[in-house]
Formats: sequence, structure tokens, C-alpha cells
Amino acid sequence: MKNAADNAWPAHGGRIAPLLARFGLPADHPVVDFSANLNPLGPPAWLGDWLAGAVDSLTRYPDPDGAQARRAIARHEDVSPERVMVTHGGIEAIELAAAAHAGGRALIVAPTFGEYAMACRRHGLDVRTLISRGADFEPDIAELEAAMADAEVLFLCRPNNPTGSLIARERVERLLARGRETRTTLVVDEAFVDFVDGDARLTPLLAEYDNLWLLRSMTKWFDVPGLRLGYLLAAPDMLDRLRGWRAPWSVSALAEALVEPLLDDVDYLAATRRWLAGQRRVPEDVRALGFTVPQTHANFFLLHGGAGTDAMFEFLLRRGILARHTHNFPGLEGRWLRLALREEDDNARLLDALADWRGRR
Repeated sequence: MKNAADNAWPAHGGRIAPLLARFGLPADHPVVDFSANLNPLGPPAWLGDWLAGAVDSLTRYPDPDGAQARRAIARHEDVSPERVMVTHGGIEAIELAAAAHAGGRALIVAPTFGEYAMACRRHGLDVRTLISRGADFEPDIAELEAAMADAEVLFLCRPNNPTGSLIARERVERLLARGRETRTTLVVDEAFVDFVDGDARLTPLLAEYDNLWLLRSMTKWFDVPGLRLGYLLAAPDMLDRLRGWRAPWSVSALAEALVEPLLDDVDYLAATRRWLAGQRRVPEDVRALGFTVPQTHANFFLLHGGAGTDAMFEFLLRRGILARHTHNFPGLEGRWLRLALREEDDNARLLDALADWRGRR
């Protein structure tokens, strides 16, 4: 007998098998994955050889302090190592942020990544969600400032997943100043900030605001999601507190050892920048077909499908294109699809399929 979970949509992108089964397609149905916001260039070319010679990383315990990895990140971010904590992906940093405010009140701006609310509820926080409903999905700063009076922690995603919107640095500073008054911590998830055109990082604000936490992911830029590697930047005294709450050896020795060579690969960085520059036009190309596509600052964009979004999703999947549905993003009501930028041939295939969809309507 089937239960409700059998019909649930996957909570994250990159889940091809259950969606093929859902629509009665064979397991070997060829699919290009536009649902996961990963670098389509693939991992750095040297990574395979590096892993083949990394057996020693599997035969020793990780450094619980992650000293070498922290130093590499500190150089990359131009901060002191005392402000860095290496984490088991961005998810561990989200869990730590929720644990640090357990039993309190959290404020979340939606539509956004669902793991913030789930982590908060796991740690007994009362969650209030403010929905951004404007055409550009920008949050109402005055509304946020007022709501912060009743929140110990505010979660922001910048650029936001799934909308691609980017709250301006000046607005974040307003919220940080308000947070000093209300004793509210701002947890800003910048997992996709490397994909923004120009330097949009909030790292310089760390020296001025002790109530700012920055979350980063290394797995999306380098296309190594299975590695589970990220980091948290915050005030040294706060990181000292967090170390007492996290599980021992949460980051593997293999992941720790990869931090420095990944960050030092300037050729890979340059190649990714060239790819991004060449494909940023894709959202505009989709708009030219007559679709509603909000402005995006990330490596993905939203596409409005209205009441026909489910049918559009299935049409694209049968054409070999996997989109990310938005049924489980509060504020989007399942009327949008999220699509990642990929390499030129794949993006051209997407545009052809969307043109065919428009021709059917």
C-alpha cells in the first residue's frame, strides 16, 4: 500500500532515479541534469590522480582542529585562521547555527533553501517565515528589521536559492546594525557567492560585526558534492563555543587534505569564470521565448510555469532534461521550475525544448 511519501517530490536536486520512476520512464532514460546547481565543467582534471595517491588520508584520523585546511581558507578569504571552521559541507554549518540558538526563535526569508527551517525545528526553535513576493523576490528590509525584535537568529541565503536574488551589502549592514540592538545573529549562506559576477562576498564585514556568520560551500564550485566540504566564518569566540557542540572528526582527513590544492587551482578558477561569462545570457534567451524569468545573480534561474508547471516538468523530463520543481519551496507554490546553467550544448538543448513547449501551448 502506498503512503503519502511515495508521491513526495525530492527535497533536493540531483535525484534522477525517483523522478524517472515517478513518470514511468526507464532507469536508463538519458537525462541532462539541470536540477543540481553544480559546476558543469566537472572536478579539476588532476583530482583523479590525486585521489589515487591519497591512501594515507584514509589510514589516519583527521586533525580535529583542521589547522592546515583552516590556514588555506584564511589565506583565500584574507581573514585570520581563528575565524575559520571547516565543516562537513554547508549542512553541518547550518546545523551548528541552529544548535547555537536551540530553543529560541528563528526568522527565515522565503522562498529559500529548506534546510534552514528543518535544522531549526530539529533543535527546537520556533520558526517564523517571511515570504518575499515581489517580482524580484527581494525581502522587505523594514519588515525584517521589525521582525528581528523577536528572533535570536536570522537566516539569509545570498545569492538566494532558488531565486538567484542577491540582497545588497548595504541592506545586510542595516540588518547587522539592527541585530546589535535586538541581539540577533545573522547567518548568511553564501554557498553560491563564487558564481556571482564580481566580488560579492561579505567577508570584510566580519571584522566589524560579531553577529555575522558566513557559510560557504566548496562542493558546488568544484563539482565534488560527494566530498561534503564547506566552512564557516565567524568571530573566534563563537567558533570556540561551536567546537564543543560538533561531533568529533566530522570532516574527513581526505576532505581536509583537499582544501589547499582546490583553492590553489587558479587555472580551474579561470576556466570556470570563462564558462560563466559565456552562459550568463541564457536566462535572457529564455525570456526572449516569452517566459517569465526573474533577474538572477547565480548559476541558476527560475522559470514561471504557472498552472502548467507540472506538465512542463514532465515534458522536459521526457525530452531528457531534468529541472528542479519548486513544490517544496514555500512562497513558490509549485508554479516555478529552477534550472541550472550548464555548458553551451546543453543550454542550447534546453532552449530548443522550451521553444517546443511554447509551440504546443
